[in-house]
Amino acid sequence: MSQKILMSKKTILKVAIPTPLRRVFDYLLPDEINCSALKPGIRIKVPFGRREVVGILLDVVDRSEVPAAKLKSIKQVLDLEPIFNKNMLKLCQWASNYYHYPIGEVLSSALPKLLRQGKPEKLKRDVSSEKTSSSKLVLNAAQQNAVTKILESQNKFQTFLLYGVTGSGKTEVYLHVLEKILSFDKQALILVPEIALTPQTVRRFTERFNVPVVSLHSSLTDRKRLDAWILARSGKAKIIIGTRSAVFTQCKDLGVIIIDEEHDLSFKQQMSFRYSARDLAITRANMQKIPIILGSATPSLETLHNVDLKRFVQIDLPERAGSAIHPQYKIIDIKDQRLLHGISKELMASIRQHLDNDNQVMIFLNRRGYAPTLMCHKCGWIAKCNNCDVNMTLHSQPVYLHCHHCNLRQPVMRECPACAGRTLFNVGVGTEQLELALSKYFSDVEVVRIDRDTTRKKGELNKILNKVRNGNKQILVGTQMIAKGHHFPNVTLVGVINVDHGFFSADFRTTERIGQLLIQVAGRAGRAEKPGEVFIQTHHPDNSLLLQLINAGYQGFAGAALQERMDSQMPPYSYFILIRAEALQEKMMLEFLSAVKEIAAQLVDDNVMLLGPIPSPMLRRKRYYRGQLLLQAGARAPLQNILNKLIPKIEQLKLSKKTKWSIDVDPLEMF
Repeated sequence: MSQKILMSKKTILKVAIPTPLRRVFDYLLPDEINCSALKPGIRIKVPFGRREVVGILLDVVDRSEVPAAKLKSIKQVLDLEPIFNKNMLKLCQWASNYYHYPIGEVLSSALPKLLRQGKPEKLKRDVSSEKTSSSKLVLNAAQQNAVTKILESQNKFQTFLLYGVTGSGKTEVYLHVLEKILSFDKQALILVPEIALTPQTVRRFTERFNVPVVSLHSSLTDRKRLDAWILARSGKAKIIIGTRSAVFTQCKDLGVIIIDEEHDLSFKQQMSFRYSARDLAITRANMQKIPIILGSATPSLETLHNVDLKRFVQIDLPERAGSAIHPQYKIIDIKDQRLLHGISKELMASIRQHLDNDNQVMIFLNRRGYAPTLMCHKCGWIAKCNNCDVNMTLHSQPVYLHCHHCNLRQPVMRECPACAGRTLFNVGVGTEQLELALSKYFSDVEVVRIDRDTTRKKGELNKILNKVRNGNKQILVGTQMIAKGHHFPNVTLVGVINVDHGFFSADFRTTERIGQLLIQVAGRAGRAEKPGEVFIQTHHPDNSLLLQLINAGYQGFAGAALQERMDSQMPPYSYFILIRAEALQEKMMLEFLSAVKEIAAQLVDDNVMLLGPIPSPMLRRKRYYRGQLLLQAGARAPLQNILNKLIPKIEQLKLSKKTKWSIDVDPLEMF
């Protein structure tokens, strides 16, 4: 509803509008809209082209570079008070500048959908706190030390790395810290990498504290998401738990931020607004002068490097909580072995042994479907996607071919389209095949599969996880979804089917990721009183990186990986910006990137290297040919300065209108 205020006809409103254009827009304040105050951060409905859109007021000035005759008037002021408080407006403006993304799009992405549509900031369903009999666990010496150190930094900025081995009780440390923060009537923001982890995290916190807790993630309805956002903004919700985008949740009085599993790639938005929620959270904590905790058993190399530079304070939890002990590792050399659907006889025997002892077994394979490839035995033809440069994955329930990149589905042909041969066969093993095979060999126990295919339906993942947590002896088969923070006290054996492909990749970060994944997967074994075992199948049992990971632990592995990065001057010892491009014609994509490089070459000095343009490792995806140009420097400032000058020149290129292009600052995937 409009307010009333008297202002000059020359009053100019600078408005951020959700558009790819990297600028703000000037509007006039008409006489019929009179407000008592126009504060930065309120929503304003404005004409934009042939439609009306909701923008955010950034400033009120008395002049414009645009001729007055060309300025349009706003239509409506939507808010009494700013929808963005000063802290969040400052954070969004920082993010827009750092990631070189239009401020209107950044602000839009920071709001719930209903507010973006202009709906009122009105709470539909309140949240109440109910008294719950969950008692605090007694902390061990390392946990108590962690809590004490973190609480010493109340009301001031400090980044803590809570470096705790799997099962060391990091969550209990979070809970004890929050107990103190909440006693001062402050709020806590907790980010987790996956929606799958949100319900169990919410449950842990609601069981402990008699305060309102809300969650924010993409599975919520628009209405529930808005209610949670309003409750956090008003200060009613004391604990806010969410995935990546929850970093933009406004709070009345924030006291601490926690990033659980801080190393996880899910915290980086890979499309459109390519921000890092972890890095933004650190920036937010700095702006608001509060502590932030980064928790992980396998910290990112960037985080460990920041510890070395004394920017972060590392706090160790070196032992598992309670009576749990570290699992025992065993490497199985599968060269020249006959495998049963990818499983060695030794692992099969161990599965039976653990099941006979009424325990649970987890089998990890990071490949969905029945088999990764369908091939013709007669001519060697392989089923490839028509839209992407990848093989189609064979699924069996029901039978079809599926591209996991563009979602193309095709029926399985009876004859080879190349030679008409009828000897088509599947190559490799996926989680579907493992599930069927293990159900056959161990027919006396239930086999449960967790991957993207079995957890699509709402609530399905929770059902499966509850089934596993009930403790009955069973076999759990899954992809990396099962590696992220789940606590299965009855799992005593973890089998890793194929570790080799993770150590061989064009992306220099792959070694770090496979090390993290292996430690996280292995960490599911032996988390309670029962000892655990981890079997790792490999064709390369003498792989130095694998041996180092097992014998020296993640810390030794990460130390060696950091030394390699320093020797080659790769991140975190240098900084990257990727300029990505996509076009329906490969030639057009390369011409665009070549033109960008030509411009950039005139702007760079000896401190910045230009590498490329080169095609992406997956050249074609969703029918578009993809390529990239890499800018590398030993510091961030030279790269930022170049982009400030380069982007306006890119926008003037004719090819920029025919090519999809984007800027990725601090990229985590080199595709």
